[in-house]
Amino acid sequence: MMPAEKAGSRPPWVGLAAAVWVLIASGNAYSFPLYSHALKVVLGLSQQQLTILGVANDLGENVGILPGIASNKYPPWVVLLVGVFASFFGYGVIWLAVSQTVHNMPYWVLWLALVVATNSSAWLGTAVLVTNMRNFPLSRGTVAGILKGYVGLSAAVFTEVYTMVLKGSASSLLLLFTLGIPIICLVLMYYVRPCTPASEVDASETTYFLFTQGASVLLAVFLLTTTILKEALTISNALSYTFIGIMVVLLMAPLAIPVKMTLFPSSKKLDRPAGSSDNLTVTDPLLTQSTSEPSLTNLNDREDMSEVDVLLAVGEGAVKIKKKRRPRRGEDFTFREAIVKADFWLLWLVNFLGVGSGVTVLNNLAQIGVSLGVNDTTTLLSLFSFCNFLGRLGGGVVSEYFVRLNTIPRTFLTTITQVIMVMTYLLYASALNGTLYVATAFLGICYGVQFGVMIPTSSELFGLKNFGLILNFMGLGNPIGALLFSGMLAGYVYDTAEAKQGGSTCMGPDCFRLTFFVLAGVCCLSSVLSLILTIRIRPVYQMLYAGGSFRLPQSSGH
Repeated sequence: MMPAEKAGSRPPWVGLAAAVWVLIASGNAYSFPLYSHALKVVLGLSQQQLTILGVANDLGENVGILPGIASNKYPPWVVLLVGVFASFFGYGVIWLAVSQTVHNMPYWVLWLALVVATNSSAWLGTAVLVTNMRNFPLSRGTVAGILKGYVGLSAAVFTEVYTMVLKGSASSLLLLFTLGIPIICLVLMYYVRPCTPASEVDASETTYFLFTQGASVLLAVFLLTTTILKEALTISNALSYTFIGIMVVLLMAPLAIPVKMTLFPSSKKLDRPAGSSDNLTVTDPLLTQSTSEPSLTNLNDREDMSEVDVLLAVGEGAVKIKKKRRPRRGEDFTFREAIVKADFWLLWLVNFLGVGSGVTVLNNLAQIGVSLGVNDTTTLLSLFSFCNFLGRLGGGVVSEYFVRLNTIPRTFLTTITQVIMVMTYLLYASALNGTLYVATAFLGICYGVQFGVMIPTSSELFGLKNFGLILNFMGLGNPIGALLFSGMLAGYVYDTAEAKQGGSTCMGPDCFRLTFFVLAGVCCLSSVLSLILTIRIRPVYQMLYAGGSFRLPQSSGH
């Protein structure tokens, strides 16, 4: 495990600023609709074959068990390096196929290459998310919302580059993924490092978070505005590159925080937990240990002591022998301890049904738009990306507010969004004029909120020590949902409707109507399960946020 730096030697804001760029790169899987049509045309695929590739896209993005394990055993740069290689080799193979550098690429090779390519998202995202959640343990909801918000914006960023610089070339976009993502991560991996966290949130930290949130909102509005302008006006090359330059500056905005801290340092020093030392690591049990008795140490927290040392310490009263017990909700769980809990599987099912249904629409968004007469579906993707960002950022911020104000569990917000998703799917199914963009906007917000809520909820229920592994297991609901709802349902319904029409492209609301009805039913079930989970975990939040501020629970001896 890589040791944390000394408190104050380098603030965690440097790593947060670097994480923004890495997370934009890690959102490459959300750009599948940008080149999915090229895959279908160049390789002559059916819609069901294309949706199975969409499953590969989601499978690679969300199967993060190995990154989760690695994040507990290796420093972040090692985890990032695996993501770099996955992006280079995976997208390299897909680029060879789409650019027709290699003809007649076998379908199974393409499927495996897409799994490897998008699995880079899991490695890159896990490295920066786990590191920053541990660097800011007292602001989990806010940090999760900011970080996942930038991931949600990645599709809009890539759409901007795709339309204004690459001129709609799918092969050029894939070449960018092959070379650009590795370069960005190699340059920034040095800055994604664990730091000693503060023991309490001060006013300046709150201001910095507000600045970062404001910068991300400004970037999101800019991306949506320029996408609309591109549709309405003819944009010159000079103006296109100007837009890209402004986008880069906005992406660099979080770097202003560590620059300010360096040039105008605060006189207030970070408070350190009692009994802490410069050798404290971000996963040290001290982060979840009571400091009311700094002279006493739990025996099972000192496994590195020899038996003789322990016996001598016991005799001197320096060590308090304590029987091991199973952790309570809110403390650090091992993965094995977590998966036997009903709350764990309720959270997993809620994520599987809600996010799994949403990703079905995302994977088929281009075809949904074409079937309803939309010529340029990049605007749809950009709208979804913008609203996805708002949902992720807002999910973290709003849930943090209600948690601290009334100890209302974050999953209550999930319940609300899933009820809205039911109505959204029915709106899609109606195919009324003017409803496509409205439904896409609502779905993007709800989809994003569920990501922004699930991440801090996982850490609050099961702790930060094994957060990377637990979080990535939760993420398995996404590809499984994509396989069932997108690969087996949406693709089959589309191809059946296309065969009835006798054309090469399905047109009209019947292409996806049955799919939307099924997804509405799925979200009805998910909203009920989410409400049950909310009721069950209310006592946990009353314990953690009593008095309106987060309190680290006592160690369970693990």
